[in-house]
This record gives sequence, structure tokens and C-alpha cells, in this order.
Amino acid sequence: MTRIALALLLAWPQENKPIAGVGPAGEIVKLHTGFKFTEGPAADAEGNVYFSDIPSNRVHKVDLEGKLSTFLENSEGINGLMFDAKGRLVACQGGSGRVVAIDLASKQIAPLSERQAEKGRPNDLVIDREGGVWFTDPGEKTVSYIPAGGKAEAVLKDLPRPNGVILSPDEKTLVVLPSGSPDVLAYPVTAPGKVGEGKVFCKLEQAAQGPPRGGDGLSVDTKGNFYFTQPSLGAIQVVSPEGKTLGLIKFPEGPANCAFGGKDLRTLYVTARTSLYAVKMEATGHRFAAAK
Repeated sequence: MTRIALALLLAWPQENKPIAGVGPAGEIVKLHTGFKFTEGPAADAEGNVYFSDIPSNRVHKVDLEGKLSTFLENSEGINGLMFDAKGRLVACQGGSGRVVAIDLASKQIAPLSERQAEKGRPNDLVIDREGGVWFTDPGEKTVSYIPAGGKAEAVLKDLPRPNGVILSPDEKTLVVLPSGSPDVLAYPVTAPGKVGEGKVFCKLEQAAQGPPRGGDGLSVDTKGNFYFTQPSLGAIQVVSPEGKTLGLIKFPEGPANCAFGGKDLRTLYVTARTSLYAVKMEATGHRFAAAK
């Protein structure tokens, strides 16, 4: 019996009502725990999932059987992760202020960008089919773009702490999830690294009391549904391509980020504070062209 299968047997009952065509299609499982602050899940071509533990300066790997291992030590504050077309793990290395590419075999780290500002800290990223990297910097309030083999340039400025970033499956829309505002932003992509005028794509659900809250990381499925993590609600808000909220998926800890993984990309892996969670879904995660 695999570790994931055993965990499914030990999963506790949840009150999540399945969203039609999305899920969950099973119970939420705590795969591993005891971390300081988990972030940045990303699946490789086989479906193995890598994620960061930022304060511990480590990147971990969970294989298809659920076995946990440490992939990288002394990560210099690596946060968001995604695989590129070469099979490299591209990472937002907050400590150095750079976006880097990590070779899985040698673990050699190659910088794709240099620190853009004195206190710049890349946070999350998405890779387009041209091999270009979009990344956020909440402190600098920017979204930047690194063309393949080129230099990073800020594309969007003065945003309310842009945190998560992703493209629609057709890569015609760039979606930015701010942590400093409940308004999720969408921009038409007019060319690699170029966007048109933005608009409010949707509003994040809010608690009955307290100030307005933003989100953190996000993912997207093959149908174009977005999965926005909301730490303050302890939930992921699922939103249709038209910006309609389809429902919330609740978690025992406040989720920081999420990504689809597993052989069929139908397991949603969620980094939430001290733990890594997994839940079977009806939906299939979108794999960006650069990650094939």
C-alpha cells in the first residue's frame, strides 16, 4: 500500500460539498506535516510534486507514492516554483532577489534574473509557451517578465501587493492575485511580456467581520477554472473562466498555494502553513506548454 493510499484510509471526514465538474472527489488528506511554512507546489512531467519550506530554506519532493524527501538545502528563501520545458525547476529565490533555474540531476542553480531593486523578493511565477517567465514581487508591487534568454523587465507597477500569478490555459489572459486587495486582476496578453488594460476579474469572498483580505497562490484546471487560496478563510475559492465563484474548498490550515499533480494531474496538492495536503479532484490540472 502506498503512503497516499494509507493516508486516504486515515483521512478525517470533511464538510466540503463537491463542486460540479470540479470536486473534491475524495477526502482531504494531510500527507506530511511538521514544516515551518510551506509554499510553491509544482509538479514535474511525471506528476511528482516539489514544494518549499521557506523559513527552513529547503525544497522538498513528494513522489507518486507519497514518499517525502529533501531535494534542496540552503535554498535562500525559495518560494514559488514551476517546471520549464527543459525539465528544470524554476524558482523565485526571495533571499537573493533572483529568479533561478535548478537542474534536477546536478542541483546546479542558474540565475534567470538579477535583483531588480534593493529589497526585491520574487514571490510567485508562471512560465508561458515561449519559455518566458512572469513573476510577482509584492514588496516592489510589480509583475515582471523575463523573456527566454533575456533580461527581466517590470510590466505592471503599483499593484496592491501582487502575490500569485498565472495564465489562462490559452495564455491570452494574465491573472494576478493580490494579497493587499480582495480584487483579483486580469490583463489581456497582447504579446509575450506585454499586456493591455486590466480589469477586476472577480472579488474574493470575505469573512463576516474584519478588514478586506487578499489571497496568496493559485492554480488553474483544463477548463479554465481558477483556484485562489485564501489563508484568512482557510479555504480555496474556485472561480469559473467568466469570474463566477463556483464554491469554496475548506482546509484544516490556511492554504498558501496549490497545484495539480499525480500521474493524471487530478490530485490537488495544497501547501498550508505547517503541512502539505492532497485531495482527489474531478477536474484535471492544466499543464502549461513549457512544462511538457
